[in-house]
Amino acid sequence: MKEITDIIKSYDVAVAKGKKTALATVVHVEGSSYRRPGARMLVTDDGQLTGAISGGCLEGDALRKALLAISQQKNKLVTYDTTDDNDTTLGVQLGCNGIVHILFEPIHHNDPANPIVLLKKVLEKRQNAVVITLFSLNSRTGNQPGTCFLDLETDKVTINNLTEPELLERLLPHSELVKERQESFFKEFAFNGQKLTGFVEYLRPAPALIIAGAGNDTIPLSEMAHILGWDITIVDGRNGHATRQRFPKANNVIVARPSDVLSKIETDAQTFFVLMTHNYNYDLALLKELINLEECIYIGALGPKKKLERMYNDLRNEGVEVTDEQKSKIFGPVGLDVGAETSEEIALSVLAEIKAVMNGRTGISLREKPEPIHSRSDQKVDYHKSTREDFLCEIQTTQS
Repeated sequence: MKEITDIIKSYDVAVAKGKKTALATVVHVEGSSYRRPGARMLVTDDGQLTGAISGGCLEGDALRKALLAISQQKNKLVTYDTTDDNDTTLGVQLGCNGIVHILFEPIHHNDPANPIVLLKKVLEKRQNAVVITLFSLNSRTGNQPGTCFLDLETDKVTINNLTEPELLERLLPHSELVKERQESFFKEFAFNGQKLTGFVEYLRPAPALIIAGAGNDTIPLSEMAHILGWDITIVDGRNGHATRQRFPKANNVIVARPSDVLSKIETDAQTFFVLMTHNYNYDLALLKELINLEECIYIGALGPKKKLERMYNDLRNEGVEVTDEQKSKIFGPVGLDVGAETSEEIALSVLAEIKAVMNGRTGISLREKPEPIHSRSDQKVDYHKSTREDFLCEIQTTQS
């Protein structure tokens, strides 16, 4: 989400200065690539880049393609083949061993449903969203509809810039399907004699990190989480510590008793807690409140295992039995084992662990992973029964 946030900020500045812009989006990847489908980059007509579609190797040529799209005011799909290490077409040896398809869309600022407007809607509230981008892999010179559909899950609002009602009706069931799966996929459509591929993208809100503690050791954690684009809330009972001056990068700074914390924040499946007040009673009381949050999957507790076991025993003495299921989401000592000593190193360890838990990973070294770094599931086009029905329907419509 940070990339989208940065793109929107740059877009607003560009519009205010009268600049023209284009959005470059990685829409499909075959094989290995530095960035996956959904990576985005905003390009202004004076060459400013925000975001990234590769590790830097494609950006130079992508800038030229984006400027061409701005000049022609037409969506363009460009394919970069990085499978040949000896291919010097791009002026570098990429070595990524993959084929990357990038869609370039000139942004029409007056269009109330242009791609940037759709992305802005995603960020207005903490809610899951579905964005559908349509493109043609079979005909580079054919119609490239682009980023054309948004479904806001919580608000139950659908926004699109499609001119064909029939195509919109075909997209709606797949928006529901991606919300059910909670992962992006590809779907083929046959429409008006053209085969289109749809990148049905599932977007989650930015992670929300609730840091219980306003001591000096939480400052690096807050600042590093800010770099990642996470929403940060600092909670502490001491009004002299929990201040905006000490935590300028935090979204919220709250002074509250443990029993009042949950009434002052909103939580969802993307909310993560770290207890590091260095006040045993405060951490214990807050843990008592947090263990009943069913959607919460991560509660980090700073300190040794003995401290956490003591907390379990004290809760038991209060008549609160922490179940094995509840213990499974409590991580103490907090963080991955990277040999962290300083506050900054501990912050790195904690954020790495949260990221691993968030994505269902173990945090092992990538060289120990037998399968590819990225799942290949996001490269497969979804061929199911409705695809054939859509295709037959299209043939009948064309013939009639």
